[in-house]
Amino acid sequence: MPAALEADRHRRLRALTALVPKALFFDVFGTLVDWRSGVAREAERVLGAQGHSLDWTAFAEAWRGEYQPGMEEVRSGRIPFSKLDVLHRHNLARCLPRFGLRDLSEDVLTELVLAWHRLDAWPEVTAALKRLRGRFRIAPVSNGNISLMADLARRNDICWDAILGAEVAGDYKPKPAVYRAACAAFDLAPGQCMMVAAHSSDLAAAAACGLRTAHVARPDEHGPGTGERGPSVPVDIAAADLGDLADKLGV
Repeated sequence: MPAALEADRHRRLRALTALVPKALFFDVFGTLVDWRSGVAREAERVLGAQGHSLDWTAFAEAWRGEYQPGMEEVRSGRIPFSKLDVLHRHNLARCLPRFGLRDLSEDVLTELVLAWHRLDAWPEVTAALKRLRGRFRIAPVSNGNISLMADLARRNDICWDAILGAEVAGDYKPKPAVYRAACAAFDLAPGQCMMVAAHSSDLAAAAACGLRTAHVARPDEHGPGTGERGPSVPVDIAAADLGDLADKLGV
């Protein structure tokens, strides 16, 4: 190998080594699990049994559309911190009248909220996380509450080293406290941690706290061709999916 090429190879290896973190933190909804199909499926199961018929995908999207406004109530200090299950219940109440749904029983409403506990991972996620856990500490840093994250992990055969995120920090991303609390939980500096997400806004907030960042493309998150095909902010790694991220991290 020519000396110039050999020198370039060593520079690339040094750069890759410098990038390698000790812990990987994962966004969950959209990045690891397909919320759109899962909520639509579960809504059809629960409400269809009650004799209702509607556009289930539109229902899932409308419910998800209340996600950020609901959390902003907490982030702004207008209401105290509440678990995401509680916010999902309040957000559901806003959505139901738009679809002509009224007077549902508490049992049905509770079962609908649990739809978010029964989402399926994107096809490559479980195997890729097993690869990544062989080298790194891994944890969700999600806005989902701990019981929700535990149920999704059990459903999708995911083994976390810890469950971190909003409930641990008492606030919601993209507030800095969420990212900092995750690093502190592992006794690591932010630069030793990498946030992995399919949402550039999440990664920009993590980077502002000193974390390294990896973008995972989910081009169909909100329907065909509606998700992020690539990052819109600078990141350390841009990956086609979680398996590609494992490849690029050398595992």
